[in-house]
Amino acid sequence: MPSVMKFFTVMVMMAGLYAVEAAPAPRTIPHPLASHPGNIFLHGENVVLTAPTGTNEAWQILDYDKMTVKDGAMKDGMAEIGSLPVGYYELHYRTNIVFFGVLEPLAAPTPLTSPIGIDVGLAWFTQTREQMENFTSLSLLAGMNRVRDRIYWGELEPKRGEISASNHYDTSLEIQAAAGLQVLDVNHASPPWANPDGRRFPLDLRDAYNFYRAMAKRWEGKLAAFEPWNEADIAMFGGHTGDEMASLQKAAYWGLKSGNPKLTVCQNVFAIPRVATLRNFNDNHAWPYFDTFNLHHYEQFSEYPRVHRDYLSAAAGRPWWATECNVTVHWSGDEKQQEPSPENLRIQSERVARIYAEDIYYGASAVFYFMLPHYVEGPQQYGVLHKDLSPRPAYLAVAAAGRLLADAKSIGRLKDADGVLFTAKPDGKGADVLVAWSETEKDITLPKPPQACFDHLGRALKVSGTTVKVGQAPVYVILAKDSRPEITLPPKREEWYLGKPSPIVLQALPPEKDIVLNKSAYHKATNELSEVPVFLYNFGDKPAKGKFTVTAPEHWTSEFPEEVEIAPGDRKQLTLKLKDAGEWPIARVQIKGDFGPAGKSFLALRFAP
Repeated sequence: MPSVMKFFTVMVMMAGLYAVEAAPAPRTIPHPLASHPGNIFLHGENVVLTAPTGTNEAWQILDYDKMTVKDGAMKDGMAEIGSLPVGYYELHYRTNIVFFGVLEPLAAPTPLTSPIGIDVGLAWFTQTREQMENFTSLSLLAGMNRVRDRIYWGELEPKRGEISASNHYDTSLEIQAAAGLQVLDVNHASPPWANPDGRRFPLDLRDAYNFYRAMAKRWEGKLAAFEPWNEADIAMFGGHTGDEMASLQKAAYWGLKSGNPKLTVCQNVFAIPRVATLRNFNDNHAWPYFDTFNLHHYEQFSEYPRVHRDYLSAAAGRPWWATECNVTVHWSGDEKQQEPSPENLRIQSERVARIYAEDIYYGASAVFYFMLPHYVEGPQQYGVLHKDLSPRPAYLAVAAAGRLLADAKSIGRLKDADGVLFTAKPDGKGADVLVAWSETEKDITLPKPPQACFDHLGRALKVSGTTVKVGQAPVYVILAKDSRPEITLPPKREEWYLGKPSPIVLQALPPEKDIVLNKSAYHKATNELSEVPVFLYNFGDKPAKGKFTVTAPEHWTSEFPEEVEIAPGDRKQLTLKLKDAGEWPIARVQIKGDFGPAGKSFLALRFAP
């Protein structure tokens, strides 16, 4: 999974089953900045490119298919190209190449309910306000609704209880929100004062509560959503068990909602669909503590049915977001450029539409393609832009999805071909939009001639009659009215699990060395008495008193305090004592607390011999 490394009074107003998000600034139809960052132009604009090393050099323009579409000569280091159709282009002169793109202008502002988004990591990938504005402009021109950014907790709270003054995280958020984008932020490291191992959650969950409360309050009206941690289920970000993720989620939920009741609280996102971790997370009754269930995936398309099935088994029927997703390609050649081969650049761009389409088909209400800026991990190149912000073909593909799948909602999958049908608002008008592809070239016959057809880069295609040719590169087909082809319905969403969040939270803190990550369990010595440290928190504003019951495997013995009182904002250490019996592969132990008006608390642990 991509790393991209680098007080206490609770007045919670529940916002219903779905969070009411902070509204971004009013949206208008975006236009390029005067400097045209990234060499991105709109159809109808006069394309002029700067070529500093070329004075009177001859140039030629190649399109996505490497066909020459125009030629000319430099004038004072400038190439005056004129108007070009929508597409990806390269300006060649001598041994130099300048990459640029022409987009179809949006005909209407991007709907606030559009599922099309992208990961920008703006606060981490930019140094100046101008750079932030340039990236934001490229997101807007591509029709993005949501963008994903990042913070580092230690830079916002360098010492416990000392929140920093306004910094580049505030600037990044302000620029994007002012432009009308809905910003999702994520944290994935503890400051040293909260845990010496920064990969791991804070040892005291009150630190998470206080920090998230402060940030939600500070960014109210600007920040739309928050993920309390990134990919905690893999070693890179701490290697946490499902019960640890659930406990962190509960504390973060109360902090974020007390800071801003309207903020969308996302579940701290999963990196991989490991069934043991998902079940452990679910057993801890975490679902009342997130407004959206968030996941990441980088698997091949053939694995999508399994990946979505396993992930969504833990979603409890909540809306779900794919906040990182890609099917990656490798770069090759010059280590400074880290550029994919021409073949891999085509593959990268051809996968974009299908990634968005597949996730929306499975029910995603937000999909964040990973990612906008140039970014590599090892041999893999994720970015749709070059280092200078000029486009790879995949940027044009992202923009095509932003425009043609605006407000897309799944209707179903083609019954006799590869493709997904949506209701959407391409170019601001409601229509049925088919995204179709095929491993081998084939024809799809529709009931009526389509209104329009576009390739994966958003270029208009000619269609004769009712037949549409498809291949590995997806095509967008705007259907005529009442001409839906035969489809199979999309999967049903899991049943909505009922439940109310309780401010009484339990947290197990065994030594990290005891974690068996692939089983989401803790090592336990067999035929011995084991003691597990368990911490009890009260994130409410009233004292609470409750009783605990422990459920353990047959023939095991357990000991845990039966009755406990806890003051608001307090943390108490308790001890769970367990004695096993016989042979066992995986043992499940649950602590259930009943705190009357304060609700019920759950802690479900798994043990491996």
